Amino acid sequence: MKRYLTSIIVALMVVSTSAANFSNETLNYDIVYHWGMIWKHAGRATLTLHRSGDRCNSTLACRTISWADKIFKVRDTLSCSFSNSTLRPTIYRKNAYEGKNVCLDRVTYTYSGNNVHADCRHERRGKKVQEVSFDATAPAFDMLSIFYYLRTLNYDKMAANATKTVTVFSGHRKEQLKIRYVGVENIELRDKTKHKAFHIKFSFTQDSKKKSSDDLDTWISMNNARIPLMLKGKLPIGEVRCYYKE
Repeated sequence: MKRYLTSIIVALMVVSTSAANFSNETLNYDIVYHWGMIWKHAGRATLTLHRSGDRCNSTLACRTISWADKIFKVRDTLSCSFSNSTLRPTIYRKNAYEGKNVCLDRVTYTYSGNNVHADCRHERRGKKVQEVSFDATAPAFDMLSIFYYLRTLNYDKMAANATKTVTVFSGHRKEQLKIRYVGVENIELRDKTKHKAFHIKFSFTQDSKKKSSDDLDTWISMNNARIPLMLKGKLPIGEVRCYYKE
């Protein structure tokens, strides 16, 4: 389930981004499990951002609620720092407590022009610590800073079905994200409110060939805030949806 709690990716073709201008905020989400006629509230996620000058610090906390804890308990916290003016991340951390597994990831970034170097550390309970470095051409992100890049894009100038590939780092791997902007759609959230939203579809691959997960879909608000309103992804049985709530 963890990928669907944290995976909010970006769609971009030949289109400019608007200037980043993030300020302090808190966004809340309900996580819902869906299978056939079953719709079950399974967890919550809270995304917070604190800005100090050009530096932005963000934290995403995800957790299952009591009934889901008995099946598979999740307590995940992701954090990152990035430049508000360039959106370039400087550090990313993930502390994941999922069932009996404990995983700690860290990515630190250095830049030389348009080249990005990422030093990655992956620590898992009972396993040898993995440390590996990767290089990429900007833009390159992690599973949290990509959220903010997503929100700066000028969707009004994007062509339907435009695609692009960007890089995302985790604690132990480098993935390619193939992104497709679908267009504007009407959606209904868990609280029954209806919205027009930008629909984006994306998938993860490794080595530009091997698919690392099922495709994901997200819908972004059309106002200036560009808030991700809904995320949908498949599970081995059923699907999970994340709904924004005010």
